[in-house]
Amino acid sequence: MNSTPAPRLLFLFDMDDVLVRYDWKTRMAGLTELTGHDLGELRRRWWLSGNEQRAEAGGFPDADTYLAAFERAMGCSVPESDWARVRGAAMTELPERIEAVRVAAEHGRVALLTNNGPLAGRWIHTWAPSLPPLFGEHLDTTSNFGARKPEPEVFERALAHHGAAPEDTFFADDMPENVAGARSVGIHAVLVEHETDLRDAVRAFVADRHDTLEARLTSA
Repeated sequence: MNSTPAPRLLFLFDMDDVLVRYDWKTRMAGLTELTGHDLGELRRRWWLSGNEQRAEAGGFPDADTYLAAFERAMGCSVPESDWARVRGAAMTELPERIEAVRVAAEHGRVALLTNNGPLAGRWIHTWAPSLPPLFGEHLDTTSNFGARKPEPEVFERALAHHGAAPEDTFFADDMPENVAGARSVGIHAVLVEHETDLRDAVRAFVADRHDTLEARLTSA
């Protein structure tokens, strides 16, 4: 449970292809060069075996354990700095989307909720330097909650961690299945597509919650 007071409104944001553009091909090209394995072999050794999903669901207790498992799977040394450089090179901040976080922060707590493991969590502040000043200590990967999107458990645990009610929580993600997972526990979830103005979506949610609160007070 978070030790700070529960927020009136909670805003959860995915990272890849929501707040940053993520170029998977660039990352795979970098890992191919780093490990000497082609794309098919990379995927077979790590992704198709389920290791990355395991990491996202909290299957590795810390970043060092994750990296050691990755090295074993690759059969070679993978310096952490190189792993991080390759991942970071595939990411580009999206200023208008990040502006939506600033808008949300005026009305409640903002928190990241990205399908990533503990090693990514160690480096997010470097890959996307605009995020730490906005999110503070709430740069959360799903591995922190022992489940991954779209599983309802990850959303329930995030709500419990922040002490927030689902109806007072906003969530933005680019994957329809993740949006559905959030909605299944009562969270107001928005599907982020190429033309989505996330600022408008945040403002609409704030206005709706304000109107709902006013209605409650009026009828009380």
